[in-house]
Amino acid sequence: MKKEIELNAVEKKLIAKNVNPTAMRILVMNYFQKSSNASSLRQLEEHFEKSDMTTLYRTLKTFVEHNILHTIDDGSGIMKYARCIEGCVCAPDDLHYHFHCLSCKETICLTEQRIPKVQLPENFTMSEANMVVKGNCSNCSPK
Repeated sequence: MKKEIELNAVEKKLIAKNVNPTAMRILVMNYFQKSSNASSLRQLEEHFEKSDMTTLYRTLKTFVEHNILHTIDDGSGIMKYARCIEGCVCAPDDLHYHFHCLSCKETICLTEQRIPKVQLPENFTMSEANMVVKGNCSNCSPK
């Protein structure tokens, strides 16, 4: 008799996105589900200090390819990654603003504010857009 294994929510989500739920992928997915800020590869390396950088990078790349995470170029010179909202396919209609704090260097998604559609010249096609608002977050702003 074959015993069925109960899958947790993270494993189910990865499988639904056609991603094999390896131990590292489950750990990284849990990390992003608990974080409201975008994270860099370096931050993940520090958090998972016993992990291999190549494995972490491949996990991030897989998550981006399967619309689990999206990338953010916040102008800091370091690519950041954040969890996609439910139903996101990372199409131009899913693009939203990001906020980068100049003091603490944290970057957050402002998913409730969509980047407006841009009228492009004939025969131009948009594949991505990036809108970053910079300033001080509520923790770094003078009270």
